[in-house]
Amino acid sequence: MHGEYKVPGGKLVVVDLDVVDGAIANFRLAGDFFLEPDSALDAIDGAVNGLPADADAQHIAASIRAALPVDAVLLGFTPEAVATAVRRSIGNATTWRDYEWEILHPGPLSPAMHLALDQVLTDEVGAGRRGPLLRFWEWDRSAIVIGSFQSLRNEVDLDNAAKYGVEVVRRISGGGAMFMEAGTAITYSLYAPGDLVRGMSFAESYAYLDEWAITALRSLGIDAFYQPLNDITSPKGKIGGAAQKRLGGGAVLHHVTMSYDMDGAKMVEVLRIGREKLSDKGTTSAAKRVDPLRSQTGLPRAEIIERMTSTFTSLYGATAGEITSAEYQAAEELVASKFSTEEWLTRVP
Repeated sequence: MHGEYKVPGGKLVVVDLDVVDGAIANFRLAGDFFLEPDSALDAIDGAVNGLPADADAQHIAASIRAALPVDAVLLGFTPEAVATAVRRSIGNATTWRDYEWEILHPGPLSPAMHLALDQVLTDEVGAGRRGPLLRFWEWDRSAIVIGSFQSLRNEVDLDNAAKYGVEVVRRISGGGAMFMEAGTAITYSLYAPGDLVRGMSFAESYAYLDEWAITALRSLGIDAFYQPLNDITSPKGKIGGAAQKRLGGGAVLHHVTMSYDMDGAKMVEVLRIGREKLSDKGTTSAAKRVDPLRSQTGLPRAEIIERMTSTFTSLYGATAGEITSAEYQAAEELVASKFSTEEWLTRVP
């Protein structure tokens, strides 16, 4: 069995192994990481050989850590990264290049339609009727998108939202509220088979699925990095946040909203951002929490999206695609039956 795991911001970890009578055998670790002393490689191989094939990642990492020489130095990887590669090999995980990706970038759509398309396209990928997709969003109005489990009245100042004509909708994934106006945010969704993140923890999958975006931002001169659990940030401030949802067909919906040119003053009027959340981010002003991409690049929004598209294509291969009429129709039906209804919006009042 063969498994690979690219450590976000680090190196590639590659493992090969057999499973004999329920135990790991003939384990071999390789990769482009740095490891001292050389004997530590044999120590890691020995620690994994003989472990139960169903050992979880925590058990595998603990065994490796216990076997390492006291003077061992691991650069670009960790025992946990090796454990993830082992679980991915035994679970027959796939890699980005195992698929034929399509990139979708339709014109402006309503907030409810965007959320309905997320559900429809994830279902299509999970059912095998579509290959995996990357979709960039365009907005036709101002909106607040709250997480699936957030309280509407706790998160949104409905009076101010109405005053500014900001539509409020609820998505199917968890996480926090997002405020955006047309042209002020860069939002994308990934629709991927579950095998792509097999063997990873939720925390690992967040960083793994956004590493290409970090690479694209760095190519634009932004010192971007991932901050667990789900933030893309920089020394100058938070850039954006991610959310995920696993659907019944096994597919993963992973979407990210990054600020391009946020109106911070309006944001704090329409969102109820509490002191506890601000202190968690180490800031005292909600208006300063989100640092726009425009201020860090000086580039038009379209150029940043183009760089992200070209980076994704160069790393994983992709072609331009389109949303089908049947997919639009299915999404319109979901808008009417779910995403535009008061019942869905107020499911957590």
